[in-house]
Amino acid sequence: MDNAELLKELRIGRHQREDHDGAGGRWPWIVGALVVVLLLLGAAGWFWLGQRALPVQVAQAVSLSADSEAGAVLQATGYVTARRQATVSAQITGTLTAVLIEEGDHVTKGQVLARLDDSAYKAGLQTARAQAAAAQALVAQYRAQLAQNLHDSARLQSLAQQGLVSKQAAEQARTLVDSTRAQLAAQQKQSAAAAAQAVQAEVNFDYTVVRAPFSGVVTTKDAQVGEIISPLSAGGGFTRTGVGTIVDMDSLEVDVDVNEAYIGRVKPDMPAEAVLDAYPDWKIPAHVIAIVPTADRGKATIKVRVALEKKDARIVPEMGVRVSFLEQQQKPAYAEQTPRGVLVPAKAIVQRDGHNVVFVVDGDRARQRRVDPAAQSYGALRLLPAAVNPGDSVVVAPATSLHDGSKVKVEPGKS
Repeated sequence: MDNAELLKELRIGRHQREDHDGAGGRWPWIVGALVVVLLLLGAAGWFWLGQRALPVQVAQAVSLSADSEAGAVLQATGYVTARRQATVSAQITGTLTAVLIEEGDHVTKGQVLARLDDSAYKAGLQTARAQAAAAQALVAQYRAQLAQNLHDSARLQSLAQQGLVSKQAAEQARTLVDSTRAQLAAQQKQSAAAAAQAVQAEVNFDYTVVRAPFSGVVTTKDAQVGEIISPLSAGGGFTRTGVGTIVDMDSLEVDVDVNEAYIGRVKPDMPAEAVLDAYPDWKIPAHVIAIVPTADRGKATIKVRVALEKKDARIVPEMGVRVSFLEQQQKPAYAEQTPRGVLVPAKAIVQRDGHNVVFVVDGDRARQRRVDPAAQSYGALRLLPAAVNPGDSVVVAPATSLHDGSKVKVEPGKS
């Protein structure tokens, strides 16, 4: 091979130079893509670290000036009951012509609740009154007859003494007076009986109107217009025995069953606290009325009556309730001197930007609150007059990385 051919072999072709230049131009793009990926990974790591829930320990803020200074020595469950309630019915059998109540109505004593068909009783009343009037008229007639007979007897007695009439005529006149007096007495008795029958008819007529025996709230409406109502269950299922049920809401109390093994802890007039199942956050002051002196052999419990010291429309019969029997505790010596506020662990108060703050757990977030602790301290507790409410969960010894809005996770058993 000569020199010309060797030079031809060593010459770089145009297509080879283009391939070399293209490969070299791609390197800046590759490096840029790697930088972007690294930045995205860093941002994702920072976001993940920022959203990671910090484990914290919490303590509950306790009210220093709590109204209740009592501790529960026993708890029991029961139901709200009404000491005064009645299923209102008529005292006679009749057909309802009007029912004037609905469930939930407030009624007053003597208010008309329903009316029965009174046509027969009205006719009976009118008849009895007419008979009483007739009997009274006969009394007046006999009274007038007696007065006349007395005059006649006196005149004949005078004439008999003068010998102008026989003594027999005078004696007959006296006998007639006695007879008329007896008839008058009998008629007066009959008139009294007729008057009594009229009163009875009037009472029966008044029974056709059903009235409220006391003030209260209608809880059930048991009959409708056209139905037969009777104080007795005559007629089977076709006869109602009551118009409705009225409950005196002022007589509501609680009946609870206390295990007989712990009944010795309960005393009459003992303070208590009732919590309705429907309103678990509402504590109702109460006290023991009486311990019923009998036991339930099957449940080994004794019934205790508990009075509710506050009446409220939310309390209704047959509600489930939990009662805590309280034992009065000695009031702390500082209770009269300290201001109102809450007690929190001293370790919960930290410095942020030159201010005293605490972190309150709100859901899964920590909320920073600026506080001004009181000068007094109570052991390991500090008094916060404001900014924190009783029952709030505050973070104990918060980490420096904890800030307002940080996501937190309460460690089990540390609350």
